[in-house]
Amino acid sequence: MDTTKTKDDTAIAVQADKLNAFVRTLAEKAGVSSEDSAILADSLVEANLLGIDTHGVSRLPIYLKRISLGLIDAKAKMTFKKNMPAVGVLDAHNGLGQVAGVRAMNEAVKLAKECGIGMAGVKNSQHFGAAGYYCTIASKQGFIGMAFTNAEPALPPWGSYEAFFGTNPIAMSVPTRNDVPIVIDMSSSIVARGKIVAAARKGTPIPADWALDPDGNPTTDAQKALDGSVLTMAGPKGYALALMVDILSGVLTGGGSGKGVNSMYKDMAHPANVGHMLMAINPEAFMPREIFIERMQNLVAGIKSLKKRPGTTEINYPGERKDRVKKTRKSSGITLDESVVRELADLAKELNVEFKL
Repeated sequence: MDTTKTKDDTAIAVQADKLNAFVRTLAEKAGVSSEDSAILADSLVEANLLGIDTHGVSRLPIYLKRISLGLIDAKAKMTFKKNMPAVGVLDAHNGLGQVAGVRAMNEAVKLAKECGIGMAGVKNSQHFGAAGYYCTIASKQGFIGMAFTNAEPALPPWGSYEAFFGTNPIAMSVPTRNDVPIVIDMSSSIVARGKIVAAARKGTPIPADWALDPDGNPTTDAQKALDGSVLTMAGPKGYALALMVDILSGVLTGGGSGKGVNSMYKDMAHPANVGHMLMAINPEAFMPREIFIERMQNLVAGIKSLKKRPGTTEINYPGERKDRVKKTRKSSGITLDESVVRELADLAKELNVEFKL
């Protein structure tokens, strides 16, 4: 793997295509099929390209570790059952979450082509990375995509300090006339838990308003935050959103919910039991596609024509800034922290894959 050092001696810049190929090779060596390895690599590297490094290749070591322990079935035969004309459930059979997410969204799009809307629930799955990734599968085909997933307990209900809900993200992607769709992807927590995981890995402190320690006290210690709970966004509103996502992703799909979702980092004895809900909406169920796109373009133009705050040069819609990051990282490379590089090197050695820096 050809890499170059950045100005920060602790970081390495890697070209996306080479990183993608390396991740595919590692996954295949771990027993994942070539087809599924390609999905896993694409989703992880895409997160890095967009600047969502907490959900990028830094997650690969834990996925492969859980495969080696038999907690993820690298060769799972996922099954989709269509229960009603526009609704079905995919049983991931404890396979990779990224593979389940892609297959479920593809099923949702098929249903939306027939019925105007498609919903594909997923049960018996894993952490599936950045939720927005699956929404763009739909928007690239002219559909509105939505994705929800629960996760291991990290957030307390409002009034408690005991972790019960996952960070439970909400994501949506909507096509526009240009090549940059609107992409909304946000967790129910005040901050992505992956940022706390990254801080714990580096041994750096976190802001005092992010999390509580196991005794319910505000903490700047990332490890104590992981042992305690992460605060919800907007107080009780974030709690309500986390509850909504858990109902859609876990209760409704037949997957795990609340404390029925197991930690992929702490629980090395049980499958994760994560649930997802993927949705696709066909604009043509409401109006001709071109009219919908024109209306979206007018909405975007209206946003961008608004008066700007001092110091603001442009009003962006969700997805634009990440697209610029992606273009930059495609040309200059993806920056990986030293700790991530070290973990990938250890994986390569363990799986007998060549790793050059």
